[in-house]
Amino acid sequence: MTPSPSTSPSTSARASARPIRLGPRAVAALVLISLIGAMAFGWPLLADSSAAVTSHSADAPWLFAALLPLLVAVVVATIADSGMDAKAVAMLGVLAAVGAALRPLGAGTAGLEPMFFLMVLSGRVLGPGFGFVLGAVTMFASALLTGGVGPWMPFQMLSMGWFTMGAGLLPGPERLRGRAELLMLSAYGFLAAFAYGTIMNLYGWTIVPGLASGVSFVSGDPLHENLPRFAAYVVATSLGWDLGRAALTVVLTLTVGGTLLKALRRATRRANFEAQVTFEGPEGVPRGEAPHRT
Repeated sequence: MTPSPSTSPSTSARASARPIRLGPRAVAALVLISLIGAMAFGWPLLADSSAAVTSHSADAPWLFAALLPLLVAVVVATIADSGMDAKAVAMLGVLAAVGAALRPLGAGTAGLEPMFFLMVLSGRVLGPGFGFVLGAVTMFASALLTGGVGPWMPFQMLSMGWFTMGAGLLPGPERLRGRAELLMLSAYGFLAAFAYGTIMNLYGWTIVPGLASGVSFVSGDPLHENLPRFAAYVVATSLGWDLGRAALTVVLTLTVGGTLLKALRRATRRANFEAQVTFEGPEGVPRGEAPHRT
C-alpha cells in the first residue's frame, strides 16, 4: 500500500499579517459616521447670525449617542466582512487600554502625547476600519481614566478615530517594510498631529467667547472671512502644542517603531486575523476524498 501524504497547511496560513480589509458594510458605516462627524464640527460655520452658536457645546450628548452604536456597527461590519473571530476584538481592547494608559504620561506637557505614535502604528497594522474604532475607543477610555469627560469628548473620539484610520489608509500595507515604511509613518504622524489639533480647535473656537476681534468666530459671517480668523486663532493658541505632539510622534516612530510594528504584526498572526487555514490533499485527489490505496 502507498501511504497517503500527510496534510500540510496552505501557504495562506503562513502569510505575514495583513491589515484587516474593509468590506462594503464597513465602508458604509465609516462613511456615515464621518459624515455625521463632519456636520457636527462644521455646522456653526454655515449657521446664520441668528443661530445660537453657543449651543454647539450642547451637541455632545447627541453626537455621543450617535457615535457609540455606529462604532459598534463598524466593528460588527468589519467582522462580518472579514470573517474574524473574538481574538480580533480582544486585541482591539488591549491596544485601547495601552493607549489610554499612555496618554496621561505626557498630556499637559507641551503637547507631548506618546499615545499618538501608538495609534499610527496600530492603524497601520489593523487597517482603517479597526483603526477608526481603536482611536475612538482609546480616547473614550482615556477620558474615563483621567477625568477628562466633557462636551469635547465625542469630538476628541471622532478626531482620534480619523487620525488612526488615516494610518490604515496609507499605501503599501503588504509590501512596504523597513526604513521606508517608518519614514512614511513618521511623515504621516507629523502632519496628522497638526490636523488633529486643528480639527479640535475648530470645535473650541466656535464656542469660546470673548476672544480678540482679530481671531474671534463671528456667527453668520461668510467662510472667506471666518477662515482667516480661524487660522490666526490656531497659530496664536495651539501651534506650539501641536508641534510638540508631532515631533514626539516622529521621534518615537523612528526609534522604536520598527520593533513595535513587528510585535503588532506577530500578535495579529497569533490572533489569526483573516487566516483561513486549508489543507491540501495529494495531487489529483479532490478535497474531501481519500486517496485510493493499493
